[in-house]
Amino acid sequence: MIQSPTLAALVVTMNRPDQIRQTVARLRSEGADYLVIVDNGSDADTRDWLRSLEDDQTRILLTDRNLGGAGGFARALTEAREAFDPDWYLLMDDDARPDPGALAAFRAMDKTGWDALAAAAYYPDGTICEMNRPLVNRLSGPGFIPTHLTPEDYASPYTRPVAASSFVGLFLTRTAVRTIGLPDPDLFLYMEDGLYTLALTRAGLRLGFAPKLRFTHDCQTLATRTSGFRPVWKAYYYHRNLLIFYRRAMGPLVWPTLAYLIPRWLMKTRDQKGEARAFLRYLARAIRDGLRGRTGTGPVENGEV
Repeated sequence: MIQSPTLAALVVTMNRPDQIRQTVARLRSEGADYLVIVDNGSDADTRDWLRSLEDDQTRILLTDRNLGGAGGFARALTEAREAFDPDWYLLMDDDARPDPGALAAFRAMDKTGWDALAAAAYYPDGTICEMNRPLVNRLSGPGFIPTHLTPEDYASPYTRPVAASSFVGLFLTRTAVRTIGLPDPDLFLYMEDGLYTLALTRAGLRLGFAPKLRFTHDCQTLATRTSGFRPVWKAYYYHRNLLIFYRRAMGPLVWPTLAYLIPRWLMKTRDQKGEARAFLRYLARAIRDGLRGRTGTGPVENGEV
């Protein structure tokens, strides 16, 4: 009898008790073998509840400061590897969870030849979650112009190769983590997943998009593009890391792309009600640091420039 591969689910959370409760309940009902949760500084009641979950198959890591998504997932992968050494790791935000039957579908599918698998993430209303759409290369020759998968790709029954994806429903083999290592904690927030999975495929590992593995991402605050960044300092990380991703993905092709991107980024100023000047300061610093490839966290995390 072939033994089912072991699976460790990894979640990063911060001050969203209703969401993390739902996600933990779903992961346990779906039969994840192990669970690792990194808490980035939730209130005392949430941390007390998280502590109550710990057992032989569950690890709770309570950080003394906010590590962001990048640092949180780096900690979670380290802990899962040392404590459980599973065959597969599954990454997700606290407001994202597998649909009923998704983990059973993962265990049943033929995973031969795949080093990582990206799930299909949807909003609660059933529409495709835009921020989690995997990327493919638009060019057939040298170079790389990233473009998102289409609705037709989501409707397909087949797993197809992709170049990069998000951490919402990302399944990683033990081999992938050993080869690529950990997400860069200095990215702090946003695009750490795109950069990590791009490094994975650039190393020759195979990342597949599996439409049958469905996730729901209940990210209501980011479901629209008109609310602006709250708090505004997040704009720095978003644009800096996105620019770093484009530079690594596209190489010299990034320069004409910037002529299109930067005016679009400037248009976001109108969404920052009462904080337009601060947004422009963060955007200017993001472009400067992104072009230099400069990462790290520090004063910007606290809302200063």
